[in-house]
Amino acid sequence: MATATTHGARDHARAQEGGRAEAMPVVPARDWPEPPCSAGHLVWAETVAGGNYTHRVLARGTELRLTDLLGDACAHLLLYVDGRPWERLNAADTVKVQWNAYLGEGRLLLSDQGRVLASVVTDASGRHDALCGTSTLVRNTSRYGDGTPQGPSPAGRELLKLAAAKNGLEPRDLPPSLSFFQGVEVREDGVLEFTGSAGPGGSVTLRAEQDVTVLIANVPHPVDPRPEYISTPLEVLAWRAAPTAPGAPLWEATPEGRRAFLNTAEFLAARGLV
Repeated sequence: MATATTHGARDHARAQEGGRAEAMPVVPARDWPEPPCSAGHLVWAETVAGGNYTHRVLARGTELRLTDLLGDACAHLLLYVDGRPWERLNAADTVKVQWNAYLGEGRLLLSDQGRVLASVVTDASGRHDALCGTSTLVRNTSRYGDGTPQGPSPAGRELLKLAAAKNGLEPRDLPPSLSFFQGVEVREDGVLEFTGSAGPGGSVTLRAEQDVTVLIANVPHPVDPRPEYISTPLEVLAWRAAPTAPGAPLWEATPEGRRAFLNTAEFLAARGLV
């Protein structure tokens, strides 16, 4: 089809309607071929290419499932309270308040206000990281020769800047992120050991415990020792569900978690949100 004229370009563009690429959002989400829930409950369905990013605002109670389709995805995640972006994911508090440096089922993702932003409902990967953050322009330029967002080896922070800008946020609003599907362990001598992926099909499901803005960059982990820039597609699905309720096993699992949920409930009640 000729595209040399405006009419030709328009006709070519319109002919793409209904087509599917390997990595793209599906709109409406209910058209996802194999929804993990009632199709009417699906609110986000997307495949994020390696070296790319995505973002969305999710309502309280929404469950978000990330899947490493081919075994070399790495989802670098940031969370913000929707409408109050100064309350955001705090990786340090997520680790120290729960006395555990490793993410997994039953862990809570905390803000610097001592409140729960999201909880880890299920984990079929076990290879995650709360210590290293994401890659930077300087590091990727040194390692791969380029770290710009439009280049062949985009840095995670550069992609998160773009996602942030589309939600009214600035670079100064980017704290250290969490990483899912590429693991790191701390050895006895304090050295960080890269443990890599659990393989294709690993997934993790998060539950939003407040209305949250989600930013995700799918790029190699910053301590991945492989010389090549390796990043494969990430599947992102979200559906309507219910937040964790008082008395639920996750709410009552630890004193620290219970206090974080109580802090969250008190805040939401004061604002008339529960």
